[in-house]
Amino acid sequence: MKNNPFYIFLFLSLLTSISSNCQSQDEKMLKDIYNATLTNSKCYDWLDFLSNKIGSRLSGSVGAEKAVNYTKGQLENLGLDRVFLQEVMVPKWVRGEKEIAYILDNNKKTIVPVCALGGSIATSKNGLTAQVIEVQSIKELASLGLEKIKGKIVFFNRSMDNGQLEAFNAYSGAVDQRYSGAKEASKYGAVGTIVRSMNLRLDNFPHTGAMSYGDIPKENYIPTCAISTNGAEILSKLLKKNSELKFYLKQSCQKFDDVLSYNVVGEIKGSEHPENIIVVGGHLDSWDLADGSQDDGAGVVQSMEVLKVFKNLNYKPKNTIRVVLFMNEENGGKGGKKYNELAQTNNENHIFALESDSGGFTPRGFTFECSESQLIKMQMWKNIFEPYNIHLFAKGHSGSDIEPLESKNIIKAGLRPDSQRYFDYHHAKNDTFDSVNKRELELGAATMASFIYLIDTYGI
Repeated sequence: MKNNPFYIFLFLSLLTSISSNCQSQDEKMLKDIYNATLTNSKCYDWLDFLSNKIGSRLSGSVGAEKAVNYTKGQLENLGLDRVFLQEVMVPKWVRGEKEIAYILDNNKKTIVPVCALGGSIATSKNGLTAQVIEVQSIKELASLGLEKIKGKIVFFNRSMDNGQLEAFNAYSGAVDQRYSGAKEASKYGAVGTIVRSMNLRLDNFPHTGAMSYGDIPKENYIPTCAISTNGAEILSKLLKKNSELKFYLKQSCQKFDDVLSYNVVGEIKGSEHPENIIVVGGHLDSWDLADGSQDDGAGVVQSMEVLKVFKNLNYKPKNTIRVVLFMNEENGGKGGKKYNELAQTNNENHIFALESDSGGFTPRGFTFECSESQLIKMQMWKNIFEPYNIHLFAKGHSGSDIEPLESKNIIKAGLRPDSQRYFDYHHAKNDTFDSVNKRELELGAATMASFIYLIDTYGI
């Protein structure tokens, strides 16, 4: 009887009907989420305040403190079940006076745009003047050796690879010279380093970012700065004509003891499985050259918007949905580490974490840290995202703040917007509110909320 064709047909028809009905419900929910976000969002207004009323938010700064208080207040206004702060000790590094740099080629002085890298020491009060040696990689230092490097400024001029279709791959292929260049050059007697900005286009904006001296003795620390891509082109061209030219650099940055700051956390308690936690977040801190609208004000307000749209739609999640605004992603990652530490202490069970830290551009999809079977399951949702031009569902990096998060069977994901323009603004003076398109920002928030809904509804 169980092999009767009629019953088989009936069973398959029932499955098809259930699947179709579920998909219809999901399609309606996604439509409601996108409509609510595109017509009644607060994320652009929140970003306006963060960017234009508060400004830069480097860890340990007054701006960071104001951002904590502002976002906590806004989350409380949403009527969430709980809003709280997590204490975290963060680095405090201050840039000081604007940097000065110029090339001395015989009697000619050519001013070039530079900025100190985050964590660098200062030059002397009179500045630093030395000959320059250009290299393309850290590895090249060893081939040059102490004899050719000692007493000189090392100029790391390897550009991001324009041949890479994915801009983040181009960044990953070049950023080691920014982070470790000074540490490695100092081993060969260099007195300073200059690093070509992490930027795919030619412009006059130097891009800052974190650097590290690692475990070398403090007496071996040397000042390091980023030079704009146009400046790098000029310096390289002049060096080819005159290898004896000199470079002048003056910067007055300072590092202080760690100070107290906070992660900002808000949540909607789960109606069926409150013990299971879904996290959505971005990092609240930004570099000090601008207001950090793309990196990562956009991710912060998009994450807040996810909870707002659920409240507006009166959606009751099965699992606890938590927004986390992490502190200190840029120069230490202390916020993400502290969040995980507290999660372990409190025996919290995180089932999914989604981070937005790739700018507020048009969303394309997600990258996941998960098993193959989990990826296949999530790829089955691609068809209901098709009307919204969301197509990327692939394995890849999720996000720096959720990277430390440990939990049994957790899936980690990163929102992936179009990346082509991101590094025009990343860590630079032009990362300002006017670089963010309102509709693109809202589309990203709606895409995040939609995926969180599916995870909450169907699990992993």
